[in-house]
Amino acid sequence: MLKILIMLVIAYLLGSIPSGVLVAKHFNKDLHKEGSGNTGTTNTFRVLGVKPGLLVLLMDLLKGTLATLQPIVFHVTTVNPLIIGLAAILGHTFSVFDEFRGGKAVATSAGMLLAYNPSYFIIACCLFVGFIYISSMVSFSSIVSAILLVIISFFYHDWVLSVVAIGLTSFIIYRHRSNISRILSGNENLVPFGIYYRLKHKG
Repeated sequence: MLKILIMLVIAYLLGSIPSGVLVAKHFNKDLHKEGSGNTGTTNTFRVLGVKPGLLVLLMDLLKGTLATLQPIVFHVTTVNPLIIGLAAILGHTFSVFDEFRGGKAVATSAGMLLAYNPSYFIIACCLFVGFIYISSMVSFSSIVSAILLVIISFFYHDWVLSVVAIGLTSFIIYRHRSNISRILSGNENLVPFGIYYRLKHKG
């Protein structure tokens, strides 16, 4: 139990590293005051550009991956790695280093899946990229991909994966509730590419 507790604490602290905040400080920017006010990957792309956005994406992915790999690295078989990974997601969303604020957990969740089940991670990436290309909306892509991943998880016959997928999807939808309102009203922020972006600008 002590090992599990230590891994949970490490995972939470890893997740709490405010990647977006740290990268933005290098550019003398405060993500809390610009764009959507969110410190995650999407707002970093929006405020700082592609290269800083990619850096934050990789850092957030790595947080979830490293946290989830702990039971495997330390040969602890009494806990499912996903449980440890969830602590990183909690840290990312409610960072102890950023007044318990944070991102919406999509990238860190993906990092957790990469460590636990690479094939499931690849499917998640394909869905996410595909829906971004179609909708030109990161929020829409995140929500729809998460819902489909719940269904896909049942085919893996891994009840822990399915339960975590359901929990994460519910959490992601909750964290995107303001985005859902903007999607329904037609005012959601668009990425500058994709089918919907081109159609809207042609219109």
